[in-house]
Amino acid sequence: MARIVGAINTSHVPAIGRAIAANLQDDPYWKPFFDGFPPVHAWLDKVRPDVVVVLYNDHGLNFFLDKMPTFAVGAAPEYHNADEGWGIPTLPPFKGVPGLSWHVINELVAREFDLTTCQEMLVDHAFSLPLKLLWPDAPSCPVPTVPVCINTVQYPLPSARRCYKLGKALGEAIASWDEDKRVLIVGTGGLSHQLDGERAGFVNPAFDKAFMDSLIDNPEWVTQYSNEEIVEKTGTQGIELLMWLAARAALPGKVSRVHSNYHIPISNTASGLLAMACED
Repeated sequence: MARIVGAINTSHVPAIGRAIAANLQDDPYWKPFFDGFPPVHAWLDKVRPDVVVVLYNDHGLNFFLDKMPTFAVGAAPEYHNADEGWGIPTLPPFKGVPGLSWHVINELVAREFDLTTCQEMLVDHAFSLPLKLLWPDAPSCPVPTVPVCINTVQYPLPSARRCYKLGKALGEAIASWDEDKRVLIVGTGGLSHQLDGERAGFVNPAFDKAFMDSLIDNPEWVTQYSNEEIVEKTGTQGIELLMWLAARAALPGKVSRVHSNYHIPISNTASGLLAMACED
């Protein structure tokens, strides 16, 4: 049976891609962000995942406002990246795991989650950049992937409680997959930020850090808030923490903190990094 080794949550700001392309990792603006990743790289070398399941939100590359599923799962043999207009270099295709994808889809539908199943799927910066951050020296992602997309773009959005339930069901589905594979969960987005409107540039470090801490010992903490309350506390785009929440919910039992980092700002965003290991 498959075994989930842990989860990594990280921000996915498009400017990260330009910084990587320009080799700005040691630039004073970027160094505090990139310096958070070597301990995570060391942990990945230790646990050696065979598959990575990525929970992220699409920004219009694959889905747009005319067709926006609440939850979508990729079931393709590979996933292509494409130009989004951010000036980010296009990355090579990501290898898929159709066997796990279909197992997850069947299990989630049996648990009454209504999914959009994607046998072709473009993946944007929210998917590609975190994987590049985790395996920076590889020309392409060395681990096959399963994309799980959550709508945080257009109302109505799934609630924090619903995303927690999705993550829990996802973790149980992965654990029941009849393959001897080590699976890593990755949740991407946020943390607090607002890109437009009267509160453009808003960040909330106190709430961000409380949320990060809660994921270790009290992962349901943020489900006490409605999405409107989360937006009030984190900014409009801070609702992306739903992917972090679902990734944590997928982990069975207790977890330990491998490493965390928090830095302000990266392109007006409070950038976070949290790696968690499943306790055997």
